[in-house]
Amino acid sequence: MNLPLFWVLSLLLIAIILFIRNKPRMDVVAVLVLVALPLTGVLTVQEALAGFSDPSVVVIAALFIVGEGLVRTGIAYQLGEKLIEHAGSSETKLIILLMVSVAMLGSIMSSTGVVAIFIPVVLSICARSKIHPSKLMMPLSFAGLISGMQTLVATPPNMVVHSELVRNGYDGFTFLAFTPIGIVVLILGVGYMLLTRHWLASKQSQKEAGEPRHTIADLAREYNLDGRERRLRVKANSILTGQTLNELQLRTQYGINVIAVERQQRFRRTLLSATGSTELRAGDVLLVHLVSPTIDLLNSYHELGVEPLGIKQSYFADHCRTLGLAEVMLPPESRLAGKTIQELGFRTHRKLNVVGLRRNQNALDGLLVDEVLKAGDTLLVAGNWKHIHALQVYSRDFLVLSLPAEKDNIAPALSKAPHALISLAVMVALMITGVVPNVLAAIIGCLLMGAFRCIDMDSAYKSIHWQSIILIVGMIPFAAALQKTGGIDLAVNGLMGIFGDSGPRAILTVLFVSTAVTSLFLSNTATAVLMAPVAIATAVAMNASPAPFAMTVAVAASAAFMTPISSPVNTLVLGPGQYRFSDFVRIGVPFTVIVLIATIIMVPMLFPFFT
Repeated sequence: MNLPLFWVLSLLLIAIILFIRNKPRMDVVAVLVLVALPLTGVLTVQEALAGFSDPSVVVIAALFIVGEGLVRTGIAYQLGEKLIEHAGSSETKLIILLMVSVAMLGSIMSSTGVVAIFIPVVLSICARSKIHPSKLMMPLSFAGLISGMQTLVATPPNMVVHSELVRNGYDGFTFLAFTPIGIVVLILGVGYMLLTRHWLASKQSQKEAGEPRHTIADLAREYNLDGRERRLRVKANSILTGQTLNELQLRTQYGINVIAVERQQRFRRTLLSATGSTELRAGDVLLVHLVSPTIDLLNSYHELGVEPLGIKQSYFADHCRTLGLAEVMLPPESRLAGKTIQELGFRTHRKLNVVGLRRNQNALDGLLVDEVLKAGDTLLVAGNWKHIHALQVYSRDFLVLSLPAEKDNIAPALSKAPHALISLAVMVALMITGVVPNVLAAIIGCLLMGAFRCIDMDSAYKSIHWQSIILIVGMIPFAAALQKTGGIDLAVNGLMGIFGDSGPRAILTVLFVSTAVTSLFLSNTATAVLMAPVAIATAVAMNASPAPFAMTVAVAASAAFMTPISSPVNTLVLGPGQYRFSDFVRIGVPFTVIVLIATIIMVPMLFPFFT
């Protein structure tokens, strides 16, 4: 072993130990590597920093932005919600639709982001269907990992392996090269979860995980608001048309508190905040709360020129990504104590409506606008989530006690959902057809998201998971350093010396196992960076095509099913699913073996060893 190789292997060992300890953070370790490699003289500064110009790094960063666009426009959440709703109360249908929908969405955006989006959806389904979360949380995480096997851009390891092929002068993978394997693994995963779901709810997991977060329905019940919601359409001859809410005085004269206004604009309906200056038009649909459940509106309907419309469940549920409720308390030092709600001017100044008031834990009924407020009173306010969040600025006078669970479903660019789909379709079409390189297709997708205002610059920068980007950039030089110092040749010679006579499938098995085991201690991205050069060099030594070997490494890097710390996806569901470490071991290890067998069978069929 030469001295440069000794330094590289020593740095690699130190990096692995630090990764396992997670002290300091992985991205900090990657930066230390960037500094250390040039200092040893193994690489030049330009070679050490080459990762910053790697196209795969740019693609990964761009895909974070595209994924955020899907979240901000509500597409990600709506897809999960609609598909899961179709399952009804059937646990079998829930598992199938959940895993399929997560795998579909995760094929074009971060699997970690997808799982984070689905966790509150699944918890809400579990509460409604009386299914323990442990039955669905592990299928959710497994589907998130399987989504990485669906397309080229589904997960960073795929892009890393593709980039390594291109760097060595070979054709990279196409956008859908992973899809046949991914679909088979998804089918196997769904079947496996249906068979093993009864093993997921152990006695330990049946313990309560703590108090669930309040929902909008809980708040409405605590403030005695059930049964007070109405939807009223303004007729063409209505006396309301052309007048503002302040002029109409609907709350004091008719007991009608207008929360929001649905209005048809061009080809879509928009939801407008109800402020004192909101002018009503014919065709508007008023979302109203009655100040008392005993109010009889039959005569008022005719007088005002409105007609009642049906409500499926609650207009807060229908518009939960835009419209919300929140509890606000007057702290002891509040300057508002002694004033009435009317004097506060919530609707005029805060663009919110007070729909409930509790004093000493008791909800007050009747017309509240003239009620004199006291320190310690809690108000229930309704309106746009943006305006609810703005209340937190006035911490001296208002204390926002809690935001309901529906707050997680906020989609600030909900009206831009069609534009986000167009942007996504253009990007995917460019990647599939190969008209432009993947990196340009991803950047075009980002630019379209920005041009259509699906995402703004601040949210775009915040959406990029910089820790992952820096980790990839810092680990890429290791591959170059190992190649330059003979480390790759040493690994290949050892592999060939032990398994060379066993045939290429045996080599694939060893590569899969090595990658899967290494990813238990390193991130799957770092593992792919280290294993991809070994796989390609092994193929060269065998005079075989590098594609099947590289594909095996990519699939194995996504097969992080064995422990809850193998992937952030598993870590996310550990708490909500109330799992123990051993639950992932006993469920994940057998499935990893199943994926190994499927990979060894399918990869040579799709990518022949010798052409």
